[in-house]
Amino acid sequence: MQLPATVRSVLFLSLSSVAAAPRAMAQETPPAAPAFADAAASVQRQLAESVAELDTLRAQIAGEQIPLSRELRDLEASLVQQRSAYQDVAKVLDGRTLDLANLRTEIQARQGESSYLSNLLGEYINNFESRLHIAELQRYANEMKAAKLAPENSNLSAEQVYAAQAGLLELSLDRLEEALGGSRFEGTAVDPGGVVKRGTFVLLGPAALFASDDGKEVGTAEQRLGSLEASVLPFTKPEDLQAASRVVGTSSGRFPLDPSGGNAHKIAATQESLIEHIKLGGPVMVPIFVVGFAALFVVLAKWLSMAFLRKPSASRMSALLAAVARRDQPGAKLEAQAVGGPSGAMLAVGVAHLDQPRELIEEVMYEQVLATKLKLQRFLPFVALSASAAPLLGLLGTVTGIMNTFKLITVFGTGDVKTLSSGISEALITTEYGLIVAIPSLLLHALLTRKARGIVDDMERSAIALMNEYGKSASSNVGTAA
Repeated sequence: MQLPATVRSVLFLSLSSVAAAPRAMAQETPPAAPAFADAAASVQRQLAESVAELDTLRAQIAGEQIPLSRELRDLEASLVQQRSAYQDVAKVLDGRTLDLANLRTEIQARQGESSYLSNLLGEYINNFESRLHIAELQRYANEMKAAKLAPENSNLSAEQVYAAQAGLLELSLDRLEEALGGSRFEGTAVDPGGVVKRGTFVLLGPAALFASDDGKEVGTAEQRLGSLEASVLPFTKPEDLQAASRVVGTSSGRFPLDPSGGNAHKIAATQESLIEHIKLGGPVMVPIFVVGFAALFVVLAKWLSMAFLRKPSASRMSALLAAVARRDQPGAKLEAQAVGGPSGAMLAVGVAHLDQPRELIEEVMYEQVLATKLKLQRFLPFVALSASAAPLLGLLGTVTGIMNTFKLITVFGTGDVKTLSSGISEALITTEYGLIVAIPSLLLHALLTRKARGIVDDMERSAIALMNEYGKSASSNVGTAA
């Protein structure tokens, strides 16, 4: 225990005096005896006072030590309790820190699940829209719009966003239940004339019927390219029209189903007559048809003129050669005329000059062959020219059609192919008809040329036979004269 400041001062002075006294006595000259005695008495007195004070302090300390020890013991017990409480609080704090970390981890996991569910619902909404029939888009337009815009609306809470998306999910489940027996709802559709009419839809699986409120338009509801409205394809058969009207009006009866899914109507719409097909080719089709008909007329005329030409028969040629061998010129003339055809005319000219030299006979018959050949080949080059010109005219139509297509692309873009169909049709149809004219013209020109060459070959063969017989008869007459 710490001593009071006065006691410590007295003890320090006493001890200092006791220690300094011998040194002073050894260093200085010893004072007189009375002075030393007084100093010793003073020191003794101070020492006694200090000891008395020390005893008093010790008694005081002893009196205060017990309460302080008791207080220290109580404080130590309180400290133990506080440490135990601290350890308990630390354990609770550690547990809560761990729980907080686990809670944060769970919150992150739930946030990931929330984002995944939100993306999954968004994807489902997009797929749901793509699977709807064109007639159902206007029916579920508001719900789909609300579900799509909900994640982007910052004013809505996460719960409200999920509620909007889940609402569309419930709506799709209700739609599945309705699909089991078909559904009936009001809406609008576009008729073939482009007029939007209000009416009633009846949906059964992928097939939909529509009947306008005025009863003028009844048919299947299909999607038209580039349009967000359902298009009506009216029924042409009375029985289908009556059945569809009854189904739409009473929700019962026979459902006129198109097993092709509307493709039959689309294919029927693409069918066109020959006149319509030709008109799609544009103005270049006019010269193509002019060339084609002119070539056809020439081919028919030449074929008819060649088909009725008589060919020299073997019996007539034998009779003619026999008359030549006998040097019977009048009889040979009659037989040559009987042969007929170009060969008969040539032989008649040759027989008329039998009394002339051989070279002259050959020349006059060759002249007749040339005249006949020129007559047979007349207008045949025009057919060949038509076979060459028709593909070029088709190519011209192709170029103009492509130019028109690019003009339409410049104005309307490439989004709607139907807008570009006119230029594409012109480009393809002119090429088609150019080839249609060219290929038969080329084949008929080859056939007529071959037929003309055959007639000329018959004439040459007959002329050679005549000259050979003339030579034989001339040789025999020379031998007889010798």
